[in-house]
Amino acid sequence: MSGSLTLAWDERLTGYDFGPGHPLAPVRVELTIALAREFGLLDRPDVTVATPVPATMTELELVHDGGYIDAVRQAGQDGRPNGRYGLGTPDNPVFAGMHEASALVAGATLAAARAVWHGETLHAVNIAGGLHHAMRRSASGFCVYNDPAIAIKWMLGQGAERIAYVDVDVHHGDGVQAAFYDDPRVLTISLHEHPATLFPGTGLASEIGSGQGRGYAVNVALPAFTGDAGWLRAFDAVVPPLLRAFKPEVLVSQHGCDSHRLDPLANLELSVDGQRRAQLMVHDLAHEVADGKWLLTGGGGYQLVQVVPRSWTHLLAVASGEPIDPVALVPEAWRALAAGRTGEGAPTRMTDGAPAEFIPVGAGIDPADRVDAAIVNTCRAVFAWHGLTSPM
Repeated sequence: MSGSLTLAWDERLTGYDFGPGHPLAPVRVELTIALAREFGLLDRPDVTVATPVPATMTELELVHDGGYIDAVRQAGQDGRPNGRYGLGTPDNPVFAGMHEASALVAGATLAAARAVWHGETLHAVNIAGGLHHAMRRSASGFCVYNDPAIAIKWMLGQGAERIAYVDVDVHHGDGVQAAFYDDPRVLTISLHEHPATLFPGTGLASEIGSGQGRGYAVNVALPAFTGDAGWLRAFDAVVPPLLRAFKPEVLVSQHGCDSHRLDPLANLELSVDGQRRAQLMVHDLAHEVADGKWLLTGGGGYQLVQVVPRSWTHLLAVASGEPIDPVALVPEAWRALAAGRTGEGAPTRMTDGAPAEFIPVGAGIDPADRVDAAIVNTCRAVFAWHGLTSPM
């Protein structure tokens, strides 16, 4: 092994930019990498930084229609909206060089996938990736090209027979689910806020796949205002048993941190500590079920200073094998940078002071509890397909 973690990174990845005022501000990625550097993560001996290249047309066509890709390129050249393909909406404004910037994000996730698949590293990450809403023929939800789906398709083309995808973004991972809805080689698991209260309005427990893929799409739709204890309880009840039964060759995960209580676009109430606990759980599962082969990405997250950089710096540290102590002080140099770039005061510690603890479902299910009801709905929908017994 050349290292325990490969980070696919280039400053050009901040060029994925929908413009001033758009929630998906690239400064969140810039500040994440800057904070990780302040903690010395990129200089650790087992961390390799790899410069990605844009995904090719052939690679993009693993998931996306050629006509759509041409439309993205054209829109980025002439600046004109194209409603047929979802280009030029408030969520997905057209910007100059849209195709090139989006192809680089996809290329970075592909570079990470290649590093894992070829055994060059155990873990690999594109922190600027995780654009999980993009569909075969349309942009959606701030996402132009679906980099996790492209990377999974590429690994299937290399001979992978079982890949698991775990999505902890507050929004349903609809684009990745759609790409593999009838494919039993890919188990997609998404934990998200209930579609009745949040975009994209999908992700009910009843969405379980079709054809040969029936039972391989898994959705945990959690009620608004779910916090650490409920979210972690749901994750623990659903994700580990399914991964153990499926036995993936590679674990792919998307780590949108918009589940945080301060996020302006959603209604869950996790802490940075709860998100860190989830990262540790995913890391441990990668080693337990996939021999450590772990491809991970960023995702959503719209509290640009208080949340995203801290959560994703924890993620990078976990993936590198040396987690950061939650009570660690945030370096003063980074706090000054964040304030200068955004005008916002930065947090002083890497913790929100939350215990990030939960009670496993083995202690009993309360059908009147809305989180427990969500857990039961999911388990009843899919567990039998994997030879598992529902907790109730």
